[in-house]
Amino acid sequence: MAPGSHRKPIDQAELERLGLAYAGRYATTRAKLAAYLSRKVRERGWAEAGPPQLDHLVEKFASLGYVNDGLFASGRASALLRRGYGRRRVDQALRAAGIAEEDTADARRQVEEGEYEAALRYARRKHIGPFATAEIDGDARRKAFAAMLRAGHSMDMVRKLFGTRPGDEPDGF
Repeated sequence: MAPGSHRKPIDQAELERLGLAYAGRYATTRAKLAAYLSRKVRERGWAEAGPPQLDHLVEKFASLGYVNDGLFASGRASALLRRGYGRRRVDQALRAAGIAEEDTADARRQVEEGEYEAALRYARRKHIGPFATAEIDGDARRKAFAAMLRAGHSMDMVRKLFGTRPGDEPDGF
């Protein structure tokens, strides 16, 4: 038994049951599922002679459609765009989720199509750029500009938005 654990060690059948429960409860990626299963084996120990077949199990779940990295990437990109985040933030989130480059094509297309609207949404929510209540200068402007950059928007897009006076309609990009 693993140190500090009062439960019996995991075997391959229990590992599969845990994986199914996790994939059924959470939208996840191959990498997150593998990390979860690995943590469970570390916590409870392994009951069988050979090593656990984590990679095989994760790929089995992917082939059955229980885990779909491309779909996860599209959903995460869409959610971040709705919240007003830009390309860099979306890319960071997808990398952090362990999604392989080949599974991000649809998500990248969504970002290309929606990044201007996301920038507007972010600026509107934060009341900055063309959505500020009044012209801001100095430190407040630098902070607002930096906030847009941290949200993942490109320097060109942020400059364009901040070049629009409060109350004016921003030009497209």
